[in-house]
Amino acid sequence: MIEMFEQRIVDTGRLPLFGFFVAFIVTFVLTRVNVRLIRANVRWWFRNVTTGDLHIHHVVFGVVLMLMGGVGSLAVPDPYVGLHVISAVVFGMGSALVLDEFALILHLSDVYWTEKGRASLDAVFVAIAVTGLLLLGIRPLGFEGVDPDPGDSALTSLYVASLVINLALAVLTLLKGKIWTGLIGLFVPALLIVGAIRVARPGSPWARWRYAPGSRKHNRAVRNEKWFRRPLIRAKIWVQEFIAGRHDLIPPELLQRGATAAERTRRRKVARAQRKAVSLARRRAVSGTRRSPRTRRK
Repeated sequence: MIEMFEQRIVDTGRLPLFGFFVAFIVTFVLTRVNVRLIRANVRWWFRNVTTGDLHIHHVVFGVVLMLMGGVGSLAVPDPYVGLHVISAVVFGMGSALVLDEFALILHLSDVYWTEKGRASLDAVFVAIAVTGLLLLGIRPLGFEGVDPDPGDSALTSLYVASLVINLALAVLTLLKGKIWTGLIGLFVPALLIVGAIRVARPGSPWARWRYAPGSRKHNRAVRNEKWFRRPLIRAKIWVQEFIAGRHDLIPPELLQRGATAAERTRRRKVARAQRKAVSLARRRAVSGTRRSPRTRRK
């Protein structure tokens, strides 16, 4: 095992990438354990970091660590491999903290425990998958073990053509709404061919452009989404919630929308009651004026 590690990681110069990979996973797991215990309101555990009424999210610490690790890796001379590894570890810790709150950055709202918060887990899983493939030595958008040779124009042209074709297939796959297939396909080009040929997901840009509602391809896309995609999504959500906790809170914008709707309903009720009171007062006034002449005759 040690010899394999030295051959595949150390000798190939991937030790900083390995440090980033391990630090990223460990920091993400510890962060999720921490936030789940905070959410459970465990007495003997930590609390959220606050300054007055301001809640300081851990993405702030992640940005600081990423800045330290990135600048450190640029400032350290090349021969100092150990310092490069330390910088990569710091950068991996910061990246985990930032991507764990990716949904907060995306929506500019505290959606950490809502359904939209699952976007953070998707970002973390993509980062782990891509980094793991790079760690294994798998190249994106190219042939494994093939390098362009300036002296061989045919080989260089073949290499450039492969890059262009794979990139075009990746863009087509992403336009069809197959995010995971497109990203992993950058490292495994065979997946790009499958993703580009198969029918697009309903609601994807490609489906909106090419599939008319009620057409054969549109119905096929909806059927595939129902019978194949949905079970996979439910399985993915189960894995995500097993690792990171349940995202079951109502989004803040829905709470605000509900409060606004409740306020509008309350105002309508008050206005309706006021109109009824005014109408009743007018009827009583009219009735009083009609009775007053009779009273005078008596």
